[in-house]
Amino acid sequence: MSLSNDLIKQRLTEKFGDQVTNIEEPYGMLTFEVPKDLNLKMLQFLYDDEELKFRFLTDLTAVHYPAYKGRELAVVYHLHNLVDNCRIRFKVFTDINKPDVFSAVNIYASANWQEREAYDFYGVNFVGHPNLIRIQNVEEMDYFPQRKEFPLEDQTRIDKDDEMFGRGGSFDFGNKQADGSPTTISEAEKK
Repeated sequence: MSLSNDLIKQRLTEKFGDQVTNIEEPYGMLTFEVPKDLNLKMLQFLYDDEELKFRFLTDLTAVHYPAYKGRELAVVYHLHNLVDNCRIRFKVFTDINKPDVFSAVNIYASANWQEREAYDFYGVNFVGHPNLIRIQNVEEMDYFPQRKEFPLEDQTRIDKDDEMFGRGGSFDFGNKQADGSPTTISEAEKK
């Protein structure tokens, strides 16, 4: 029997009930959310279940959602069943002020470096990780660079011209008229 999203949803709801939320299928990939305290139970279930067999951790990363008060950081797990060539994604959210999530290293050895990277860039504290130190940035950094806490550009600079970056002004790569309306090409100009 081929593994389908419907079968996976059925197995998840049998085991975890209404704790599995926000079930979607963007581009055919089953995506869902569970409470952060269930991340290890979910990973272990997906790994051990003989029908599901999600035994390969493709990716583990984090995302910063500043507008989601009390759940600003998401840890995202991408799992792969290599036998049936099926992929799923699930997320756990945590408060940015207490970004503790249980480490998955004991289930997936590859989570070691991926969790270190998520810690390094987003500040997720993976509880139980054997060596949670920065992996790409220097230890002296006292911030997490992928969080959306700082403006991307220095707003006080006066030596740059926004026209050169396609933002405003009369030079807008030919996409807009001076009054902001879209540029149209006449039949005579097309010839």
